[in-house]
Amino acid sequence: MTTELIHPKELEFQLYEVLDTESLLTRERFQEHNKETFDAVLQTANKIAVEKFATHNAKADADEPKFDGTNVHMIPEVKEAFDAYCESGFIAGKYDFEDGGMQLPETIMTAVAGYFMAANPSTTAYPFLTIAAANVIRNFASKSIKEKFMPRMLTGQFTGTMALTEPHAGSSLADIRTSASKQDDGSYRIKGSKLYISAGEHQLSDNIVHLVLAKIQGAPEGVKGISLFVVPKYRLDENDQPEERNDVALAGLIHKMGYRGTTSTALSFGENGDCHGYLVGEPHHGLKYMFLMMNEARVGVGFGAAMIGYSGFQYSLAYAKERTQGRVPPNTSPSDSPTPIINHGDVKRMLLAQKSYVEGGMSLCFYAARLIDDIHTLDNEHQIASTKELLDLLTPVVKAWPSDSGVKANDLAIQVLGGAGYTREYPVEQYWRDNRLNPIHEGTQGIQALDLLGRKVWQANGAGLAEFKRRVEADFSSCSNKQSKELIAATLPYINQLSALLPLLGKALQGNEQQTLLANAQCFMNIFASIVVSWIWIRQADAAETKLLDCIEADKDYYQGKVQAAKYYVHWELPLVQRDMSLLKDMDSSCSDMQPEWF
Repeated sequence: MTTELIHPKELEFQLYEVLDTESLLTRERFQEHNKETFDAVLQTANKIAVEKFATHNAKADADEPKFDGTNVHMIPEVKEAFDAYCESGFIAGKYDFEDGGMQLPETIMTAVAGYFMAANPSTTAYPFLTIAAANVIRNFASKSIKEKFMPRMLTGQFTGTMALTEPHAGSSLADIRTSASKQDDGSYRIKGSKLYISAGEHQLSDNIVHLVLAKIQGAPEGVKGISLFVVPKYRLDENDQPEERNDVALAGLIHKMGYRGTTSTALSFGENGDCHGYLVGEPHHGLKYMFLMMNEARVGVGFGAAMIGYSGFQYSLAYAKERTQGRVPPNTSPSDSPTPIINHGDVKRMLLAQKSYVEGGMSLCFYAARLIDDIHTLDNEHQIASTKELLDLLTPVVKAWPSDSGVKANDLAIQVLGGAGYTREYPVEQYWRDNRLNPIHEGTQGIQALDLLGRKVWQANGAGLAEFKRRVEADFSSCSNKQSKELIAATLPYINQLSALLPLLGKALQGNEQQTLLANAQCFMNIFASIVVSWIWIRQADAAETKLLDCIEADKDYYQGKVQAAKYYVHWELPLVQRDMSLLKDMDSSCSDMQPEWF
């Protein structure tokens, strides 16, 4: 049984029929491109993903990297795939022409990423982390640091990482202990330990550029004292070529349940007192700089979760069409032939749920990518500012909702396969293991919920929320298709309930009920994310209904499926937030009042 990485119609629908990505071609930055360019890029990505990445996804999972005390060894297919990705120019795909990039929209590069995440998320992590690290250097580092590192990161000669987490601190970056001591030549000596550093050691590139959070001696306490440093695996000679090994050591590999082909490392900096680091930007502003990479990574994690979920959906869908078992009325006689299981009502339910989760998550992430394109290319400063606020508001949702729903989709894929689902002879159990990491990657679900309720909703006097409401109202007002209008009518009561709830929540955050409310932050995430995704699905349904008025016969099933998935989400998933509405309205204290001793 074979399945395509992505349905042939899916990217065309998301990019051109829902988002109108072609309209970006009128903007100065993208005027040298056309739709044919975009499509050629996507075809190249699909070809490389199919031929170089998908072919060793299971093998890299079964034969994960090994450390012999000196070097890390991994299957050769990972290097071959990484080199093919680099040779394609995709690392620099969204970067400026003058930087050696292709100056492609974020929206198109997100679609490119979709093929690779669907094919092999663990090998894909190496170039993706490099892209994000290079972007931080491009935006915040000095000219000297840029010239030394960025060009070779964009070709893949150097790779990059983000080194934040420490063994004792986890997500609490205010408590990091890694230190930086300034030297007479302006460089710093870094000392400390970092844990769970993805792609922190390997032989894929000539150098690894670690972006390390550390505190300069005498810095303010907490997050205000964090600085950011470039710490290469190899220091560079006078010609900027890798030469002497820096004092960065691999303490060991960590063995995760998923993403097994990506090295997860414990790194030691400065054991011998000679770990050279180079300050990025101003002292004590490191967390602000790193948040660029973290927020980029959060959108990437959400999209990756959607795509891994999509892989499971595609496989279980194909399986359900081929696997025969049981009978459905009226053909229930033993003499009747068994039916493909896709004809059973409960299997339809599980497949429809998967479809609503993964295609909803994909569309949500494409919308975020389009916001990034608008921020970079719009001319109107007011529009840029409001778009930034909207992206800030949506980022916790873009990370958290697909990370949660993608795992649910993979769980349902296992269920569709029945007993075959949890065996290693079929890929869906690996998809689940890979995707189970994403609710933790780049900040746990609880952290995203706290960020959303505690900060983003109220940020800039609620500018992001106001822009969200404006866009929802505009989309709903412009909708003229019957079934989509019915879905709008079903969604509006929940939007109205949220609007009525917000003043109560704002007051609680300023008073004695703050602890109770923040303990229930996940309730707010559930409500807001479900409303956002309902809107995203209505956008898809409206576009699909419009196409149904004038499309070829072969495409009708695809568009009908979109409308039906939107119906499922609004009718089955959105109403589940009524519980969360009640818990927040009543300021339920079940969680906050619980005492450690009572467990």
